[in-house]
Amino acid sequence: MNLTTFGQSPAGRVARVGQGEAVYWAFVPHPLPPLLTLSSDLLLRLSQADQALGRLAGFSLLLPNPQLLTRPFIHQEAVLSSRIEGTQTDLAELYAYEAGQGSAHAATNPDAHEVLNYVRAMEYGLDRLATLPLSLRFVRELHEQLMRGVRGDQATPGEFRRSQNWIGRPGSTLNSATFVPPPPPDMLDALDAFEKYLYRPAEYPALIRLAFIHYQFEAIHPFLDGNGRIGRLILPLLLVHWDLLPVPLLNLSAYFERQRPTYYQLLSAVSERGAWAAWVEFFIQGVIEQATDAVSRAARLLALQAEWRQKLLARSATALTQRLLDRLFQQPILTIPEAQQYLDTSYNTAQRSINKLVQAEILQPTANAYNRAFVASDILRIVQDDPVG
Repeated sequence: MNLTTFGQSPAGRVARVGQGEAVYWAFVPHPLPPLLTLSSDLLLRLSQADQALGRLAGFSLLLPNPQLLTRPFIHQEAVLSSRIEGTQTDLAELYAYEAGQGSAHAATNPDAHEVLNYVRAMEYGLDRLATLPLSLRFVRELHEQLMRGVRGDQATPGEFRRSQNWIGRPGSTLNSATFVPPPPPDMLDALDAFEKYLYRPAEYPALIRLAFIHYQFEAIHPFLDGNGRIGRLILPLLLVHWDLLPVPLLNLSAYFERQRPTYYQLLSAVSERGAWAAWVEFFIQGVIEQATDAVSRAARLLALQAEWRQKLLARSATALTQRLLDRLFQQPILTIPEAQQYLDTSYNTAQRSINKLVQAEILQPTANAYNRAFVASDILRIVQDDPVG
């Protein structure tokens, strides 16, 4: 870590760690909040972001069943947040793995397993908010869900690190690392201040606080692995927790993945130069783009659902088939046994419902003859399409 660069930063201080030849330098971020001048440009963007987020929240409240559309957005968030960290699983592969079409054993499909863990951590977090506010304990519980059964044995799920970590190119050391977060004693102090900031009275608008919180968590880097994913995962949870959105339809990871070099450069610039304004403006722009995009995708999914219902109505489909149609928006890849379990009916009845959806060109069978799955490709296409605009 470049001592000259980080040593002059107004965003934190450098700490000398170790003795003799084992000395290295680490960066300890100052407690939040920083001093940020709200320029006219930033205020304009913030107003646009508030409007876009308000439209998304209002659209969500008008949905007959908001939960119906939540899972596709959570799955895509999981795919893209994990892709930033190097996983190669796409949305169809994630759903196939979840449906049992991929390997059921995590060791033979580790990427899909890690992405599915992100989905489970998000769903766990949404449920847990009913009984526990977002806190350090909450973050540890999320991490335990995220890292459960992952490759390697050093992830220490649910535990803050007790040793030094660092960020750099493969093969880098503490002395050649790009960034070294706080050593464990300073890390614990930084986490304590981080938690206090979550509960202190707001001195900046909520979206600016979100930008602060995301940077701070990345800078503290409190886990041996999974820091980036946890740092991104808490953003939609905080939006729900702060009553800014009723359901987590804002996928900021899609924006960060699209702008990955800029994302990392601006986070680094805060640590190196205290460049908070550029980072906050970038973050706010992401809210604008992703809120607009979410309304468009959700509207397309609703229109598709209405179109398919009309198709089934014209074919005199049973109520069970209609129920299975709605299920596709939560699980667009399924097998006959899964349909049987969901509908609580016989195998043959579930098969007839599947066949009715295939005949209506709503589902397409996979090529795999063994344990064949059926795919609602139009749903996957809408969720995965390039962003609007």
